[in-house]
Amino acid sequence: MSILLGLVAIILLLGIAYLMSNNRKRINYVGIGVMLVAQAITTAFMFMTTIGETIINKISALFNKLIEFGTSGVDFVLGGIEGEGVFFFNVALIIIFFSTILSVLTYLKILPIIIKYFGWFISKITGLPKIESFNAVNSMFFGQSEALLAVKSQFHHLSDNRLYIVSASAMGSVSASIVGAYLQMLPAQYVLVAIPLNMFSALIMASIIAPVKVEKDDDEVDVKNVSEAKSLFEAMGTGALDGGKIALIVSAMLIAFIAALELVNWVFAAIFAGTTLQDVLGYVIAPLAYLMGIAPGELLQSGSIMGTKIITNEFVAMGELQTIMGDLSEKTIGIVTVFLTSFANFSSIGIIAGSVQGIDSEKGKAVSRFGMKLLIGATLASALSATMAGLFL
Repeated sequence: MSILLGLVAIILLLGIAYLMSNNRKRINYVGIGVMLVAQAITTAFMFMTTIGETIINKISALFNKLIEFGTSGVDFVLGGIEGEGVFFFNVALIIIFFSTILSVLTYLKILPIIIKYFGWFISKITGLPKIESFNAVNSMFFGQSEALLAVKSQFHHLSDNRLYIVSASAMGSVSASIVGAYLQMLPAQYVLVAIPLNMFSALIMASIIAPVKVEKDDDEVDVKNVSEAKSLFEAMGTGALDGGKIALIVSAMLIAFIAALELVNWVFAAIFAGTTLQDVLGYVIAPLAYLMGIAPGELLQSGSIMGTKIITNEFVAMGELQTIMGDLSEKTIGIVTVFLTSFANFSSIGIIAGSVQGIDSEKGKAVSRFGMKLLIGATLASALSATMAGLFL
């Protein structure tokens, strides 16, 4: 029964994207089918085979070791300060070390080569343009702004539909520099599986909503100048500074969003006799959550957390999920974790529009025009990933 409901959810999500499509005649149905199969194979392999579980455990152990290294740096700087349970000390500052590693791997041309050829492979098996495929893979490693900057030299090739796909991949992704922080809060296996699932989901939904047909001359990817660092130590310094900025931005946004949410809930409680915004969101999202595979008794809690993520950000929602995981089933934890592991929220519209504006002012205006459509598409992608995970849990 749960498998049948999951298939209904996938059809419903794809159907909503189809109704939103700019040009239904251009939809690449073969490519979308290939990506859905790739998602199913990836999820089944990771969750249902010994080799897949071993891979997840090894990657998780690697991240945990890196977190240990990062923690040693935090402890040295903050030695003597008791930080037990403090988000900024235990989670946010780890971002600095992960950002440094990414910067070094980029300077050494290791990541760019992997991303380029993995993107080429995705393009070949799906028939999608190279730039969109490259950007989707790139978005698994870098944040929204950084992923868009990596293809800035190709921006003059991008029509509005192509720009939508590129932006959707950025919004539907997560940054590898922040994954370490996520792993401090939620089960590693679900966070790690969400990363490739979201890459495919963002491409699937965006390719339905904004299908494209591209000439060969307008579809070249250049990764020669991806790092501006002139030495390894400069790359380390730049990565550390960028990571520090991200840690402060994440912390500042959490302060603002959590405080604002408390204010809204205070108003709601005064008007609606104790009802919170999360309660309302729980009821709104509950029907979709049921189709996604969440147990009836856990629908309102799960729906409220997923809704919180959309209106605030994933860290706020992850914090809420973390506090109630003991009351939820493993399947629900897995589905909700996968849903939360992306940048699909209201604030991301401004981040992406601002990033594109900095590269090309006209295209920045275009992103602002389809901002809500971008958020809906990225949210559909998160729901598709979570549903796919639920089929194999």
